[in-house]
Amino acid sequence: MTVLPKAPQVLNRAAFATLLLIALMMGANHVAARIAFNHGVDVPTAVAVRSLVTALAVALLVAIQGVPVVFTARHLRVLPVIGLLVGVQSLCLYASVARLPVALALLAFNTYPLWTAFWAWVFYRRIPERAVLLAMPVILLGLALALDVLGAASGLGAAGQWVEIGAGVAFALTAAATFGVALVLTQHEAAGIDGRVRTAVTMGIVGMLALAAVGAQGGFHLPNAVSGWWGLAALTFLYGTGFTIMFTLLPKLGVVGSSPIMNVEPVFALVLAWLILGQAIAPMQLAGATLVVGAVMALGLRKHKA
Repeated sequence: MTVLPKAPQVLNRAAFATLLLIALMMGANHVAARIAFNHGVDVPTAVAVRSLVTALAVALLVAIQGVPVVFTARHLRVLPVIGLLVGVQSLCLYASVARLPVALALLAFNTYPLWTAFWAWVFYRRIPERAVLLAMPVILLGLALALDVLGAASGLGAAGQWVEIGAGVAFALTAAATFGVALVLTQHEAAGIDGRVRTAVTMGIVGMLALAAVGAQGGFHLPNAVSGWWGLAALTFLYGTGFTIMFTLLPKLGVVGSSPIMNVEPVFALVLAWLILGQAIAPMQLAGATLVVGAVMALGLRKHKA
């Protein structure tokens, strides 16, 4: 899941299509990750490869475009913290994707706007906007339906359903919570750093943390089948290319901020997971997914106070 700075209210067709392409690539990245996980790759290996390649690609972009790299003492203190948080988020989100249907993992992660509002209140005493408070029960209700928390759609009952989804949901919510902290710290402590520089540094830190996890488990867990290699290559290509497009094309198209269009990522993941992985969800779960995506997009479209 990627969040950009705020976009203009009216997008031209090229910008709209580019945003949809990035959302598609990010959703496809998680489907590719599930293929890799199904064929011997583990979470630290996937995160290490993806993050280090993306860090290198964005660093090259920084060098080619001559972006000034200047850090204050404050930046040097907060960037490692942000990198650590995004590292935990990356590992937890992929761990959730490895355990849940891809779309459901992303939907659970899509609670991050609520976590962002919560952490902004905890750290900076910023009162959540009324729109966030109104969206909160809608998102939580939609998530409960999508995850089938009572086991009605699966027929397992509440206890049996939570045995199936409990670990995956916990990983996804941990990813959302840590990502929320990272967003709050970025906004308040690191907003002055160019987005390309910040991403290159953050992805580099994430990659090194994942390498440490790889070392702790005795080395890389590489694919044991051709499909796994394709999955690992695809997730790396899709993630890195999505970021590169984000920082090269979007500014030229006039998109300098976050766009709610990006939040259709779980929808793309749902369709791709059904087509490629055979993962399907019940109509009730689909209704819940629609509620979550709709509420998050509504938050993105709201007018912020100056």
